[in-house]
Amino acid sequence: MGVILAAERIAFSYPGKSSPTFQNLSFGVSPGEIICVLGPNGVGKSTLLRCLAGLAPTSSGTVRLDGEPIATLPRAEVAKRLALVPQSYETVFAFSVRTVVEMGRAPHLGWFDTPGREVAGLVRDALHTLGIAHLADAAYTEISGGERQLVQIARVLVQAPKLMILDEPTAHLDFANQARFLSLTRRLAKAGLAVIFTTHAPDHAFGLADQTLILSPNYPPSLGATRDILTEAMLSRTYGVPIRLIGDGGHIACIAEVD
Repeated sequence: MGVILAAERIAFSYPGKSSPTFQNLSFGVSPGEIICVLGPNGVGKSTLLRCLAGLAPTSSGTVRLDGEPIATLPRAEVAKRLALVPQSYETVFAFSVRTVVEMGRAPHLGWFDTPGREVAGLVRDALHTLGIAHLADAAYTEISGGERQLVQIARVLVQAPKLMILDEPTAHLDFANQARFLSLTRRLAKAGLAVIFTTHAPDHAFGLADQTLILSPNYPPSLGATRDILTEAMLSRTYGVPIRLIGDGGHIACIAEVD
């Protein structure tokens, strides 16, 4: 299967800063593949996701979506193929949860089209899949941060892209909903969806990711098969504290040994 999204020697620098946030970064993601991006605060994980989604310009290099430079594609066309779920999504309008999820279908509708029964069915199924059907009529502005995160993931299901990019998707989720998210992401990948996500939990990389990209302030980006690259030495170097791995086979847990 072909690569859906490819980063080709991309770099990003903030104006006025002497050193780039990241540079010379190349990788690709294919259908059904999950890539995790790890690294401490401030290394540019969120910025990288915005560059990959075409929302922030790279300083050099090219991001390609289905072989085409993403910067040359109309945003409506990008939205049919790629969905970005940011860390937070705010709105001043008290849209219902159902309406916010329904908005995910907008890239597939014409200017004067209105959502019909088919879209209503997609919305209903997405809300049920995320376990938030009971919130359908609630105001988005009045639900919790974790519930908003689930709503945004439901919106992506209705959008039906080829690639889902998520910025710390479990940050606001309780333990049970984190487990549900991990399970759902596995199922979506098995069905062919490509996924790129950031997290501060290396455990989630072990549980989900085929490959892991590590961003570090003092070392070049490192990319590799998750269980090969996430060693105790690499994690300890990345986060600046001793980290021990516990378990083997199906589940590995990370413990930071801080006095």
